[in-house]
Amino acid sequence: MTITIPLVVLLGVVVFIGLRYLGLRLWQAIVSVVFGFLLAATAVAPDIQHVLSGLLDLITDR
Repeated sequence: MTITIPLVVLLGVVVFIGLRYLGLRLWQAIVSVVFGFLLAATAVAPDIQHVLSGLLDLITDR
């Protein structure tokens, strides 16, 4: 699975909307980002990537 810039931009917009309108606090967003980076370095990362790839394939109908 290749993460493209539009997907990253879309997730950035979701975080911005969460910060602006849904009451997500800045520290919660920062903790989530750090958690994501740390999770990417674990042995679970390939399984998460496989699930995300499957979901993206399902959404894009490949």
